[in-house]
Amino acid sequence: MLNGTALEALNQRPIPFLRSAWPWRSVAYLLAGTALGLVAVALVVVSAAAATAAAVAVAVVLVATAPLLGRFERWRLRLVDRVPLPVTPGRGRREAVLGAVTMLALWWIDLVMLAVTIGGPTVLVLSPVVQPTGNAVATTAASVAGVLLLPVAAYTVTAWAGARAGMVRAILAPESSELREVKRSRARLVDAFELERRRIERDLHDGAQQRLVALTMSLGMAKLDLPADAPVARLVGLAHDEAKQALAELRELIRGVHPQVLTDRGLPAAVRDLAGRSPVPVDVDLPLAVRLPASVEVTAYYVVSEALANVAKHSQAGRATVSGRAAGETLLLEIHDDGRGGADPAGGTGLTGLADRLAAVGGRLSLSSPAGGPTRVRVEIPCAW
Repeated sequence: MLNGTALEALNQRPIPFLRSAWPWRSVAYLLAGTALGLVAVALVVVSAAAATAAAVAVAVVLVATAPLLGRFERWRLRLVDRVPLPVTPGRGRREAVLGAVTMLALWWIDLVMLAVTIGGPTVLVLSPVVQPTGNAVATTAASVAGVLLLPVAAYTVTAWAGARAGMVRAILAPESSELREVKRSRARLVDAFELERRRIERDLHDGAQQRLVALTMSLGMAKLDLPADAPVARLVGLAHDEAKQALAELRELIRGVHPQVLTDRGLPAAVRDLAGRSPVPVDVDLPLAVRLPASVEVTAYYVVSEALANVAKHSQAGRATVSGRAAGETLLLEIHDDGRGGADPAGGTGLTGLADRLAAVGGRLSLSSPAGGPTRVRVEIPCAW
C-alpha cells in the first residue's frame, strides 16, 4: 500500500513526513474523537440531571447514541486510513459496539494524548506570553524546548492515530476465516505460477537455446569454409550474425523469465547482477547471511528489477541504491535514487503492480517521492509466509 494509512506514513524520511499532511490529519482525527466524547459526556450529565440514577442516564445515552457514534467513527476513519473498509455482515451491530467503546474509553485517551503531545509543547512555546514576569532566560529556554518537541509530537500523534485507526478497522471489519482462506489460496496460486515460470525457463534453456547455439556454431563453421569473396559467404555471414543476435535476445528473455543466478546464488548476487546491467549506477548493500524462501527471493528480485527499470526510465537519476536486511521474520528492502521525484502510482510506472504482487505474499510497499526528489521505495516481505 502506498502510504494509505498514518502508520505507513511513519516509514517516510523525517523531513518529507513532517512536511506532509499526515500529522495534521492525525490531529484532526483525534480532535474529532475528543469532541465526540465531550458531547457524549454532556448528554450523560443532562440525562443524569433529569433521571433518578446516573446509571440509567448512561444506559440511555449509550443505547441512543452508540450507533450514531459508530457511523461517525467509520466516516472519520478516512482521515488516517485511506484503505476502503469492506462491507461485512453485522455492520450495524459492529458500529454500535464501536460507538460504545469510543464513548466509554477511547475519547478520553485521545484527549490525554493531545494534551500531553500538543498541549505540553504549545505551553512551553508560549512561556514568554504565559509568564511575562518570569525569568527571561528560563522562559526563552522553555520556548526553545517546546519548539524542539513539536516534531516529536507529530510522530507521537500520528502513531497513536494510526494505532487507534487499526483498532477501529479491527472492530468494523475483522478478518474472517473466508478471507484467510482466500489469502492462502492466493499464495498457492503464486507458488504455482512460479513453478510454471521455472518450467518455461528450463524448456527455453534446454531446448530452443541449445538449438540456436548449434545453429550459430554451424553457420560459423560454414562461414570459415567459404571463400571470403564468394557471394554466398556474405549471406552466410548475415545469417550467422542474426543467429547470434537471436541467441542473445533469447538469453535475455530466459533471464527475465527466471534468472538462473537467483536460483544458484541467491538474492544478493541476483540484485548485484541487476545493478551491473542497469544504465544508472547502482550501489548494493544487501548482507543476507542465509538463503530466504524461494517465493520471497523471487518477489524481492522482481520488485527490485521493476524499481530499477523505473529509475532508468523516469527518474533522471545520477545514482541509485538498493539496500536491505532481514529483521526477524521480515525482509526489508529500500530502493533509493537521487532523481527528480514525483513518482505517481497512477502514472503507469508499475508501482501499483508491485504493490499487488507484494500483497499476494503478504508484503507491503511504501513510497516517498516528493517533487524534486529523492524517491524512496520501501518494501516489507514476511519470510514465514
